[in-house]
Amino acid sequence: MSTTRVATLSDLKPLEGRHLGTSSWIEVPQDRINTFADATDDHQWIHVDPERARAESPFGGPIAHGYLTLSLIIPMWAEVLEVDSVTMAVNYGLNKVRFTNPVPAGGRVRLNATLKQIEELPKGGVQLTVDGQIELEGADRPAVVAEPVYRFFE
Repeated sequence: MSTTRVATLSDLKPLEGRHLGTSSWIEVPQDRINTFADATDDHQWIHVDPERARAESPFGGPIAHGYLTLSLIIPMWAEVLEVDSVTMAVNYGLNKVRFTNPVPAGGRVRLNATLKQIEELPKGGVQLTVDGQIELEGADRPAVVAEPVYRFFE
């Protein structure tokens, strides 16, 4: 794990275009996949039926939902950037997201992030656009390529 830590929002501008860090690995076990299926009512067999997934799926076994993998960006992002003066941070959205490699049950993922752009907001705070790759351990391609947008306030 590597983390960028700064004192204030004004310390972020020089980091624009630079690598911020890499989170630690997070395992995605079958029980987490099942819990996500229950929470989202997405019980497609490629996710929740290991026997059928091993027999019929082109992936050779059950895989995590793409949106489950994407949602893990939240705890991983918290490990990548810390701004001491921030009193509130919000997920503002995503400019793009692609699920480029399935995450098998039991696979491990981590976030690798670069600060693409930082903009001042009219009523205070900043908006950060991040180039993020959720890497899959042992794979040549990332599991997810995303461009999340965050708003930070002091």
